[in-house]
Amino acid sequence: MFKQVLDQRISLLRQIDDALMDRLTKAAMAARENAHAPYSGFKVGAAVLDEQGHIFAGCNVENASYPMGTCAEPSALGAMITAGGKRCSVVLVIGGEGGLTPCGGCRQKIAELGGPDCQVLSLAADGSGLESWTLAELLPSAFELKP
Repeated sequence: MFKQVLDQRISLLRQIDDALMDRLTKAAMAARENAHAPYSGFKVGAAVLDEQGHIFAGCNVENASYPMGTCAEPSALGAMITAGGKRCSVVLVIGGEGGLTPCGGCRQKIAELGGPDCQVLSLAADGSGLESWTLAELLPSAFELKP
């Protein structure tokens, strides 16, 4: 089982070439710099790749009314939808010292717009510590409505 998961992860990472990873990283890092995080001081940037190969970025935006804040991932997904994108295949999240994964709510949003095979990547704020998961690994049995 472990070998199968490892082989799948390696296969997915091979689909993301160095040039694409560089574009995703630059977009997420630039978005992170614009984050509005006066309460936590924890800036996060995200970049998503849509079905047409376009990259959209977003950052976290905190609010004094804490539940009203926005995470970086839905900010990037919203930019994708606004521009006409329908599906994402890759989500890159940058922040902290590494090991950053989308929260449960963001995982559900990615599930709706990316599906179980969506590749979720994480980097530390300094660009180190690449980690990778499929959304199915992060959110097994995602909630789904059939239109």
